[in-house]
Amino acid sequence: MEYLELNNGVTMPVEGLGTFLMSPAEAEAASLAALEVGYEHIDTANAYMNERAVGRAIAKSGVARDKLFVSTKLWPSVYEAGDAAVDATLARLGLDYVDMLILHQPVGNYLAAWRTMERAYRAGKARALGLSNFGRDRIAEVMEAAEVKPQLVTEECHPYFAQTELRAYLRPHGIVIEAWYPLGHGDRGLREEPIFVELGEKYGKTPAQVILRWHVQMGASVIPGSKNPAHIADNADIFDFELTDDEMSRIARLDGTKRYYEATDEALAGYLNMRPDFDAQE
Repeated sequence: MEYLELNNGVTMPVEGLGTFLMSPAEAEAASLAALEVGYEHIDTANAYMNERAVGRAIAKSGVARDKLFVSTKLWPSVYEAGDAAVDATLARLGLDYVDMLILHQPVGNYLAAWRTMERAYRAGKARALGLSNFGRDRIAEVMEAAEVKPQLVTEECHPYFAQTELRAYLRPHGIVIEAWYPLGHGDRGLREEPIFVELGEKYGKTPAQVILRWHVQMGASVIPGSKNPAHIADNADIFDFELTDDEMSRIARLDGTKRYYEATDEALAGYLNMRPDFDAQE
């Protein structure tokens, strides 16, 4: 494993397991498989409805808590709940603290939610704070109001959409980009790009492993999701080779050609009406 130092001094594994779109049973099994092969970071969220399952996997794994990095995200419908929302999240996970607490979407009273997260940070309930899907303008708004600046922003990021401008904006603040859809949401076309096939053959790796290595060398955190234990293990087998500067430059030519998700105002507004019973998770 390789590590990133966040702007508050906390050390974060560069790669973790994402549990988006996993049922509780799938998330528990995948998390256990990941922890068994040496993963140190598991990512979940209120809205994934699998926090309890991730917590069970952590408890069953036998891995010491201080050897793990656990991240979760607060959903907009709990932003107004204040400290109770954080405490409920910890209870579902069965943990005293999370390593990264993230606001999931830029809707609702997210500035009030950030103040709640700052209280959690000061109380030791979260070791670092982040934003998800906020975009540059809203990140700037939070930073202007914040007493504790974000350590991380998680955004769609992959070779087709490398977030070049956002990286440049975040770099002076020491804020890490975490890539969701790091492999293009399973886009076979991305994995079959000639550059990744070529480099995979050169280094004895799969195209997916080459793409994940590109992310790491770009300074990003990655949370690829998989329910397949073999793929989970393969995704972590990226730390024994390094792409050259020329190869990184060639990959950069793909930037700006495609993105997979762009929220509309209507979709963002709809998130406020999504109010699942998060405490009823299996």
